[in-house]
Amino acid sequence: MTVLHLADDGEAADLAAFLGRLIHYDRAAAVRLQAAGTKLAVFGRPPSFEVLAIRAVRLAKPYENGLDDILDVTVSAGELLESVDEAAATAVVPSAVTGPPWAGVLPPRGGWRPEPGLPAPDAVRTTVAAVVAEFRSRTGELPAERRTRAELDRIGREIWSRPVGDTNLPVRAAHAAQALGFLRPGTSELRLFSSGAWLRLRTPYGSIAVRRAGLGALDVSVRRA
Repeated sequence: MTVLHLADDGEAADLAAFLGRLIHYDRAAAVRLQAAGTKLAVFGRPPSFEVLAIRAVRLAKPYENGLDDILDVTVSAGELLESVDEAAATAVVPSAVTGPPWAGVLPPRGGWRPEPGLPAPDAVRTTVAAVVAEFRSRTGELPAERRTRAELDRIGREIWSRPVGDTNLPVRAAHAAQALGFLRPGTSELRLFSSGAWLRLRTPYGSIAVRRAGLGALDVSVRRA
């Protein structure tokens, strides 16, 4: 049994909250875990947003016996959540699952450079609230005969592909950051980076990564730890 020793109960609670939000959007969600030293990166993909979410978790030590120094495995998010013991600040790594396609397509480790044009956190939150309201209004006004999945998807693509501020970051990435608890009220710092075809919105609570042409585009970056 592989046990992750988290830095404290706060890290355990934040990990559990992140996993719970992923499962809210996909009951069968999987996460890819990569750990080295005292750092754990948890990757997930909420299907509604077409982005990768990355939650960094501080570890007291990677494994129970303290001997191994690298972990790279894709597991069930639900099983990992069930194993989190917040009081003990531990989590048991479940058995590996056959990873979904996105699990082999991760952002590059390095080469990230700052991108200008990102509004202040409060302005980003306001933008997200405005487009959510617009989506609800426009879809709510559709007559029954036009309220089809195709029409809803068309409106969604139009709205959620809009850029945030003077950047190439789609609004859906900021919406995902808010929905997953990364863009909280009072968030004081947001930064945007790019590396190759990838954009990464970084907050104090986690990051959202998105390919400029979408995750299904060519020129993917496939890497392992």
